Amino acid sequence: PGDVVRAGAPIADLLLPEWGGAQTEYLSVRRLGKPDLTAAARQRLRLMGMSDGLIASVERSGRPNGVVTITTPISGTIQTLDARAGVTLAMGQTLAQVSGLGTVWLNAAVPEARAGDVRVGQNASATLASFPGERFAGRVIAILPTTQADSRTLTVRIELPNRDGRLRPGMFASVVLGGDAKPALLVPSEAVIRTGKRTLVMLAAGDGRYHPAEVRIGREAGGETEILAGLSPGEKVVASGQFLIDSEASLSGIEARPIGGGAASATIAAP
Repeated sequence: PGDVVRAGAPIADLLLPEWGGAQTEYLSVRRLGKPDLTAAARQRLRLMGMSDGLIASVERSGRPNGVVTITTPISGTIQTLDARAGVTLAMGQTLAQVSGLGTVWLNAAVPEARAGDVRVGQNASATLASFPGERFAGRVIAILPTTQADSRTLTVRIELPNRDGRLRPGMFASVVLGGDAKPALLVPSEAVIRTGKRTLVMLAAGDGRYHPAEVRIGREAGGETEILAGLSPGEKVVASGQFLIDSEASLSGIEARPIGGGAASATIAAP
Protein backbone atom coordinates (compact mmCIF):
# COMPACT_ATOMS: atom_id res chain seq x y z
CA PRO A 1 0.00 0.00 0.00
CA GLY A 2 1.10 3.52 -0.82
CA ASP A 3 2.78 2.60 -4.10
CA VAL A 4 1.85 4.61 -7.17
CA VAL A 5 0.88 2.44 -10.14
CA ARG A 6 -0.12 3.07 -13.72
CA ALA A 7 -3.15 1.67 -15.50
CA GLY A 8 -2.53 -1.92 -16.56
CA ALA A 9 -0.02 -2.67 -13.78
CA PRO A 10 -0.28 -6.26 -12.46
CA ILE A 11 -1.76 -6.64 -8.98
CA ALA A 12 -1.89 -10.42 -8.48
CA ASP A 13 -1.80 -13.77 -10.30
CA LEU A 14 -4.79 -16.00 -9.52
CA LEU A 15 -4.72 -19.78 -9.99
CA LEU A 16 -8.18 -21.03 -11.00
CA PRO A 17 -8.24 -24.86 -11.15
CA GLU A 18 -11.79 -24.89 -12.55
CA TRP A 19 -10.68 -22.80 -15.48
CA GLY A 20 -7.78 -25.13 -16.19
CA GLY A 21 -10.09 -28.16 -16.23
CA ALA A 22 -12.63 -26.45 -18.50
CA GLN A 23 -9.88 -25.39 -20.91
CA THR A 24 -8.57 -28.97 -21.07
CA GLU A 25 -12.05 -30.19 -22.03
CA TYR A 26 -12.36 -27.42 -24.62
CA LEU A 27 -9.08 -28.40 -26.28
CA SER A 28 -10.21 -32.05 -26.41
CA VAL A 29 -13.53 -31.09 -28.05
CA ARG A 30 -11.75 -28.77 -30.47
CA ARG A 31 -9.51 -31.59 -31.66
CA LEU A 32 -12.63 -33.55 -32.66
CA GLY A 33 -13.17 -31.06 -35.46
CA LYS A 34 -16.89 -30.62 -34.83
CA PRO A 35 -17.81 -26.91 -35.10
CA ASP A 36 -21.07 -27.17 -33.15
CA LEU A 37 -19.46 -28.90 -30.19
CA THR A 38 -16.50 -26.53 -30.32
CA ALA A 39 -18.79 -23.47 -30.32
CA ALA A 40 -20.74 -24.84 -27.34
CA ALA A 41 -17.54 -25.54 -25.41
CA ARG A 42 -16.22 -22.06 -26.20
CA GLN A 43 -19.46 -20.50 -24.96
CA ARG A 44 -19.08 -22.42 -21.71
CA LEU A 45 -15.66 -20.84 -21.21
CA ARG A 46 -17.16 -17.38 -21.77
CA LEU A 47 -19.91 -18.09 -19.23
CA MET A 48 -17.24 -18.97 -16.69
CA GLY A 49 -15.81 -15.46 -17.13
CA MET A 50 -12.97 -16.06 -19.56
CA SER A 51 -12.26 -13.34 -22.08
CA ASP A 52 -12.03 -13.97 -25.81
CA GLY A 53 -8.36 -12.99 -25.61
CA LEU A 54 -7.65 -15.69 -23.03
CA ILE A 55 -9.55 -18.31 -25.04
CA ALA A 56 -7.61 -17.37 -28.18
CA SER A 57 -4.36 -17.69 -26.22
CA VAL A 58 -5.32 -21.22 -25.11
CA GLU A 59 -6.18 -22.13 -28.72
CA ARG A 60 -2.81 -20.86 -29.98
CA SER A 61 -0.74 -22.59 -27.32
CA GLY A 62 -2.79 -25.79 -27.19
CA ARG A 63 -2.29 -25.86 -23.42
CA PRO A 64 -4.65 -24.93 -20.58
CA ASN A 65 -3.87 -21.79 -18.64
CA GLY A 66 -5.60 -21.53 -15.29
CA VAL A 67 -3.56 -18.52 -14.14
CA VAL A 68 -5.14 -15.10 -14.53
CA THR A 69 -3.26 -11.85 -13.97
CA ILE A 70 -5.34 -9.12 -12.33
CA THR A 71 -4.35 -5.60 -13.41
CA THR A 72 -5.43 -2.18 -12.20
CA PRO A 73 -7.78 -0.40 -14.62
CA ILE A 74 -6.63 3.08 -13.55
CA SER A 75 -3.49 4.90 -12.50
CA GLY A 76 -3.33 5.84 -8.85
CA THR A 77 -2.16 4.95 -5.36
CA ILE A 78 -2.68 1.51 -3.82
CA GLN A 79 -4.73 2.06 -0.66
CA THR A 80 -5.20 -1.59 0.38
CA LEU A 81 -3.71 -4.84 -0.90
CA ASP A 82 -5.24 -8.05 0.47
CA ALA A 83 -3.67 -10.45 -2.05
CA ARG A 84 -1.00 -12.69 -0.48
CA ALA A 85 0.89 -15.66 -1.91
CA GLY A 86 -0.89 -18.94 -1.26
CA VAL A 87 -4.08 -17.36 0.10
CA THR A 88 -7.42 -18.85 -0.95
CA LEU A 89 -9.84 -16.15 -2.07
CA ALA A 90 -13.61 -16.13 -1.81
CA MET A 91 -15.94 -14.98 -4.56
CA GLY A 92 -16.49 -11.23 -4.33
CA GLN A 93 -13.46 -10.63 -2.10
CA THR A 94 -11.63 -7.35 -2.71
CA LEU A 95 -8.03 -7.86 -3.80
CA ALA A 96 -6.92 -4.24 -3.75
CA GLN A 97 -8.20 -0.71 -3.66
CA VAL A 98 -6.58 1.86 -5.95
CA SER A 99 -7.40 5.55 -5.62
CA GLY A 100 -7.12 7.44 -8.87
CA LEU A 101 -4.95 10.54 -8.87
CA GLY A 102 -6.55 12.38 -11.79
CA THR A 103 -8.63 14.22 -9.19
CA VAL A 104 -7.81 14.40 -5.48
CA TRP A 105 -9.78 15.42 -2.40
CA LEU A 106 -8.40 17.94 0.05
CA ASN A 107 -10.02 18.03 3.50
CA ALA A 108 -9.67 21.52 4.98
CA ALA A 109 -10.34 22.46 8.62
CA VAL A 110 -12.39 25.67 8.64
CA PRO A 111 -13.06 27.61 11.88
CA GLU A 112 -16.58 27.17 13.17
CA ALA A 113 -17.10 30.94 13.04
CA ARG A 114 -16.59 30.85 9.25
CA ALA A 115 -19.23 28.16 8.67
CA GLY A 116 -21.67 30.68 7.20
CA ASP A 117 -19.10 31.79 4.62
CA VAL A 118 -18.64 28.34 3.06
CA ARG A 119 -20.91 26.80 0.44
CA VAL A 120 -20.79 23.85 -1.93
CA GLY A 121 -19.53 24.91 -5.36
CA GLN A 122 -17.41 27.73 -3.95
CA ASN A 123 -14.01 28.28 -5.55
CA ALA A 124 -10.94 27.44 -3.52
CA SER A 125 -7.19 27.40 -4.00
CA ALA A 126 -4.42 25.51 -2.24
CA THR A 127 -0.70 26.08 -1.79
CA LEU A 128 1.76 23.38 -0.76
CA ALA A 129 5.25 23.65 0.68
CA SER A 130 6.28 20.95 -1.80
CA PHE A 131 5.54 23.31 -4.71
CA PRO A 132 6.49 26.85 -3.62
CA GLY A 133 5.02 29.64 -5.70
CA GLU A 134 2.32 27.43 -7.24
CA ARG A 135 -1.40 27.64 -6.58
CA PHE A 136 -3.80 24.75 -7.24
CA ALA A 137 -7.37 25.77 -8.06
CA GLY A 138 -10.39 23.69 -7.09
CA ARG A 139 -13.89 23.90 -5.67
CA VAL A 140 -15.80 22.89 -2.55
CA ILE A 141 -17.73 19.66 -3.16
CA ALA A 142 -18.95 18.87 0.37
CA ILE A 143 -19.24 20.26 3.87
CA LEU A 144 -19.04 17.32 6.25
CA PRO A 145 -21.80 17.28 8.88
CA THR A 146 -19.60 16.75 11.94
CA THR A 147 -17.59 19.39 13.83
CA GLN A 148 -14.27 18.74 15.55
CA ALA A 149 -15.05 19.57 19.18
CA ASP A 150 -11.43 19.98 20.27
CA SER A 151 -10.49 22.49 17.56
CA ARG A 152 -13.97 23.97 16.93
CA THR A 153 -13.58 23.42 13.19
CA LEU A 154 -15.66 21.84 10.47
CA THR A 155 -14.26 19.80 7.60
CA VAL A 156 -14.70 21.13 4.07
CA ARG A 157 -13.89 18.78 1.19
CA ILE A 158 -12.28 20.40 -1.83
CA GLU A 159 -11.79 18.72 -5.20
CA LEU A 160 -8.54 19.53 -7.00
CA PRO A 161 -7.64 18.50 -10.56
CA ASN A 162 -4.37 16.56 -10.58
CA ARG A 163 -3.70 15.81 -14.22
CA ASP A 164 0.08 15.56 -13.79
CA GLY A 165 -0.24 13.37 -10.69
CA ARG A 166 1.97 15.53 -8.47
CA LEU A 167 -0.52 15.77 -5.61
CA ARG A 168 -0.32 12.68 -3.41
CA PRO A 169 -2.34 11.41 -0.44
CA GLY A 170 -0.91 12.61 2.89
CA MET A 171 0.36 15.99 1.68
CA PHE A 172 -0.50 19.11 3.69
CA ALA A 173 -1.77 22.34 2.15
CA SER A 174 -2.94 25.83 3.04
CA VAL A 175 -6.35 26.73 1.62
CA VAL A 176 -7.95 29.99 0.59
CA LEU A 177 -11.70 29.93 0.04
CA GLY A 178 -12.92 32.29 -2.67
CA GLY A 179 -16.19 34.13 -2.97
CA ASP A 180 -18.11 36.34 -5.31
CA ALA A 181 -16.06 39.50 -5.76
CA LYS A 182 -18.04 42.59 -4.83
CA PRO A 183 -17.17 46.06 -3.50
CA ALA A 184 -17.61 46.57 0.22
CA LEU A 185 -18.03 49.73 2.28
CA LEU A 186 -15.73 49.49 5.30
CA VAL A 187 -15.31 51.65 8.39
CA PRO A 188 -12.94 51.28 11.34
CA SER A 189 -14.49 48.87 13.83
CA GLU A 190 -13.92 51.39 16.63
CA ALA A 191 -16.28 53.79 14.82
CA VAL A 192 -19.24 51.42 15.32
CA ILE A 193 -21.44 52.08 18.37
CA ARG A 194 -23.69 49.26 19.56
CA THR A 195 -26.44 50.45 21.87
CA GLY A 196 -28.20 47.11 22.20
CA LYS A 197 -31.26 47.98 20.13
CA ARG A 198 -29.45 49.51 17.19
CA THR A 199 -26.01 50.03 15.67
CA LEU A 200 -24.80 53.56 14.96
CA VAL A 201 -21.90 55.53 13.57
CA MET A 202 -21.19 59.22 14.11
CA LEU A 203 -21.08 61.29 10.92
CA ALA A 204 -19.10 64.52 10.60
CA ALA A 205 -21.52 67.29 9.59
CA GLY A 206 -19.00 70.13 9.40
CA ASP A 207 -18.40 73.10 11.71
CA GLY A 208 -17.39 70.73 14.47
CA ARG A 209 -20.80 69.09 14.62
CA TYR A 210 -21.72 65.45 14.30
CA HIS A 211 -24.90 63.44 14.05
CA PRO A 212 -25.64 59.75 14.56
CA ALA A 213 -26.69 57.44 11.72
CA GLU A 214 -28.13 53.98 12.13
CA VAL A 215 -26.34 51.31 10.08
CA ARG A 216 -26.56 47.61 9.37
CA ILE A 217 -23.21 45.87 9.62
CA GLY A 218 -21.79 42.75 8.01
CA ARG A 219 -18.47 41.02 8.47
CA GLU A 220 -15.73 42.27 10.75
CA ALA A 221 -12.05 41.49 10.24
CA GLY A 222 -8.69 43.16 10.55
CA GLY A 223 -10.03 46.08 12.57
CA GLU A 224 -12.62 47.01 9.92
CA THR A 225 -16.37 46.44 9.77
CA GLU A 226 -18.46 46.06 6.61
CA ILE A 227 -21.44 48.43 6.32
CA LEU A 228 -24.34 46.84 4.47
CA ALA A 229 -26.80 49.74 4.72
CA GLY A 230 -27.18 53.19 6.26
CA LEU A 231 -23.99 54.78 4.99
CA SER A 232 -22.92 56.11 1.59
CA PRO A 233 -19.42 56.19 0.10
CA GLY A 234 -17.70 59.49 0.86
CA GLU A 235 -19.45 60.18 4.17
CA LYS A 236 -17.01 60.79 7.00
CA VAL A 237 -17.34 58.87 10.24
CA VAL A 238 -15.73 59.58 13.60
CA ALA A 239 -13.28 57.02 14.87
CA SER A 240 -12.01 58.81 17.99
CA GLY A 241 -12.41 56.42 20.90
CA GLN A 242 -12.89 59.04 23.63
CA PHE A 243 -15.39 61.01 21.55
CA LEU A 244 -17.41 57.88 20.87
CA ILE A 245 -17.47 56.96 24.56
CA ASP A 246 -18.83 60.41 25.39
CA SER A 247 -21.34 60.18 22.53
CA GLU A 248 -22.58 56.71 23.48
CA ALA A 249 -23.42 57.93 26.95
CA SER A 250 -25.71 60.66 25.54
CA LEU A 251 -27.32 58.87 22.59
CA SER A 252 -30.38 57.52 24.39
CA GLY A 253 -32.44 60.65 23.84
CA ILE A 254 -31.19 61.64 20.41
CA GLU A 255 -32.83 60.70 17.13
CA ALA A 256 -30.48 59.02 14.65
CA ARG A 257 -30.74 59.04 10.90
CA PRO A 258 -32.60 55.82 10.03
CA ILE A 259 -31.33 53.35 7.47
CA GLY A 260 -32.35 54.65 4.06
CA GLY A 261 -33.66 57.92 5.56
CA GLY A 262 -32.62 61.57 5.44
CA ALA A 263 -30.34 63.48 7.76
CA ALA A 264 -31.08 63.40 11.48
CA SER A 265 -32.50 66.55 13.02
CA ALA A 266 -30.33 66.45 16.13
CA THR A 267 -26.59 67.00 16.17
CA ILE A 268 -23.86 66.70 18.74
CA ALA A 269 -21.18 69.32 19.12
CA ALA A 270 -17.61 68.25 19.51
CA PRO A 271 -16.18 68.83 22.97
